[in-house]
Amino acid sequence: MQIQVDKVDFVPGNSLVPHPKNMNKHPEDQIERLCRLIEYQGFRNPLVVQLGTNLIVAGHGRLEAAKKLGYEKVPVTYQKFDDEAQLYAYMTSDNAIASWAELDLSQINLDIQDLGPELDIDMLGLKDFEVEPLDRMDMEDYSDKNKEIDIDNFGNDLQHQCPKCGFEFNE
Repeated sequence: MQIQVDKVDFVPGNSLVPHPKNMNKHPEDQIERLCRLIEYQGFRNPLVVQLGTNLIVAGHGRLEAAKKLGYEKVPVTYQKFDDEAQLYAYMTSDNAIASWAELDLSQINLDIQDLGPELDIDMLGLKDFEVEPLDRMDMEDYSDKNKEIDIDNFGNDLQHQCPKCGFEFNE
């Protein structure tokens, strides 16, 4: 396993340079939400900066939010990349890989019921999320979610396979 993070430094935000090939654009409403998240959580992810250049590789939006909040210094981790291709691949993948995830909004809706009214749902970072009252949710959709499956009742001629977990089943 390679660990690229050595330490976290605190540097003036105005000394950092946005990478000109960063294709991730940050709309104003995202920066506003990042500001609120940083105020609530603090910085949990330092910016990734190319060693020796001060070019930001990851964290462009967090830097914009920090500047908007008036922070003079931001946490960074300086990292060395073997070449420009590796840097570009990391920068692009850091932006893109999160879009592969699928949030289970219905489960989040169930989970937050236990967290109480002090939870500000804006701090979940979800755009346009609204809490669905439990009395309006179809609980049948969730009651069998963790129920164990009796394989013996499916027979031997399995016709379908779940694309996510590979479980085979009949209709």
